[in-house]
Amino acid sequence: MDALDLQVLARARAWRVAGQAVWLVSVVETWGSAPRPVGSLLAVRGDGAVEGSVSGGCVEDDLVRRVSLGERPEQTGIVSYGVSKAEASRFGLPCGGTLRLLVEPLRDIAWLDELLARTGRHELVSRTVHLGSGEVSLAAARREDKPGLSGECFVGIFGPQWRLLLIGAGQLSRITAQMAQALGFAVHICDPRLEYRQDWDVAGVRLEEGMPDDVVLALEPDAHTAIVALTHDPKLDDMALLEALKSPAFYVGALGSRRNTEKRRERLALFDLSSTEIDRLHGPVGLYLGSRTPAEIAIAILAEIVAVRNGVAILQRPPQASVDTPSEIA
Repeated sequence: MDALDLQVLARARAWRVAGQAVWLVSVVETWGSAPRPVGSLLAVRGDGAVEGSVSGGCVEDDLVRRVSLGERPEQTGIVSYGVSKAEASRFGLPCGGTLRLLVEPLRDIAWLDELLARTGRHELVSRTVHLGSGEVSLAAARREDKPGLSGECFVGIFGPQWRLLLIGAGQLSRITAQMAQALGFAVHICDPRLEYRQDWDVAGVRLEEGMPDDVVLALEPDAHTAIVALTHDPKLDDMALLEALKSPAFYVGALGSRRNTEKRRERLALFDLSSTEIDRLHGPVGLYLGSRTPAEIAIAILAEIVAVRNGVAILQRPPQASVDTPSEIA
């Protein structure tokens, strides 16, 4: 799920604790080209304040207008937008898109407290809402689970469905970790070097002290895991890559120039890795953006990871040259 949806729930809880009326709005079904995916969340406060998004604009405006005019549903129910082409155009839904939204008044926040606590522990949680009664139940979810309607219930998935392991606790890892959390990744940092770990202060990140190969094995990478080596120290990076490239991780990358990457591939070939496994390595890591600063390199890395996650072909490759471009020297 989108990490921002947890912010929606946290804000809705704060509003409710302050005595405000609150409604949660979830995208439960879409047809055509819908702006937001199933599971996206919006919270509407009684005075018209909103947090989150279900369409990107016009639908939110209409929901706020309804609340302002006194249309304040007391029971959980479904509303639809864009049933006709004219209505789809009115609400800014492209290509005749249609949205079905679950609207539920927020009263009991006990389930909300539990969900926020569990996701705060990096657990993946499913929230089931019975469409008739509005009753909410929580359960453990799997990373392959998807939000959607199931009979008379709507199931939403909350928590980090995607994981990112960064090898090295340097400046680049710090910036990358902060950005990655906003993209919905549960971030792990591995660095056995005390001098790098002792001042680590990025909230929400798990700091692992073991050797990189041991940490990769303990993480048990799956198809929802990305692993990136950023220490620029072969003794550490290669240890992680030896295990990561044999795992089902959907993305494995390493920082370094083209020349250093070729040397790394030659070193990896000396171990029990097949040519197919070595070819999985993304290096030099990241899309070619002409990156020069740590923040720009972090953007390039995460852009490539997201592209691979979304099944998009990687086209931004550095131009062929006899020397490394500035963005590759890191």
